[in-house]
Amino acid sequence: MITSIHPIPAFSDNYIWALSDSDSNKVCVVDPGDANAVIGYLEDNGLVLSDILITHHHPDHTGGIRELSAKYSPRIIGPRPSNIAGLTEIVDDGDQISMFGHEFLVIEVPGHTLDHIAFYNQGDETQKPILFCGDTLFAAGCGRLFEGTAADMHKSLSRLGSLDSNAQVYCTHEYTMANLAFAVAAEPQNQILLSRVKNEQAKRDKNYPTLPSSIELELQTNPFLRCREKDVIKTAEGFLGNNTSDEVEVFSALRSWKDNF
Repeated sequence: MITSIHPIPAFSDNYIWALSDSDSNKVCVVDPGDANAVIGYLEDNGLVLSDILITHHHPDHTGGIRELSAKYSPRIIGPRPSNIAGLTEIVDDGDQISMFGHEFLVIEVPGHTLDHIAFYNQGDETQKPILFCGDTLFAAGCGRLFEGTAADMHKSLSRLGSLDSNAQVYCTHEYTMANLAFAVAAEPQNQILLSRVKNEQAKRDKNYPTLPSSIELELQTNPFLRCREKDVIKTAEGFLGNNTSDEVEVFSALRSWKDNF
């Protein structure tokens, strides 16, 4: 069983998530861009790497695969379209994988990249649902559109937003405060959002991670999941210079504005 999910800091703002098994000293890591960071964590805690989950092909998520594979020979699970070197198991939308007694559903979420997937466990009476979403859904934000379209990303975020509201959101970057600054600009009257800014800043002041978030909190405060809210639409219309009721057009306007915010 999963006893803990620990953030391993990497680079300037990445988190490599480490899932520990209660019945052994085995660990699964998610998106290990930096092998040295993972090896240091494992050796400091007397742990062994058994599994790796990969959400997409970007180097800051895959760069550690080769060295970790050579040292530990883990199972390495990732998306089909990307041809990521070193994968031992390739998965598609709707597939299920077993990890430390838990089942994770694979969800295709293209937009940031075309190969992007997320891993979702629906939880049970002892554990909240868990979502590892890479660079698709961030705390108060979403990934840039490097390969997919605005329609792709809007659909992907809508899929994630429809998951259990209690789901714990484990994304892979500490972008929260910058994302919240943009969210406030997009929806300045959102009182839950303004409260969130204070709460998250208090964590960062102590150098604590702002993650995980939750689906419920993202639906309440993330402008990219709020494209049907009138105040968000009004903000997007100001950027576009015309009226719109199309959610994808609102999302596209927000994403274009955020790219230069």
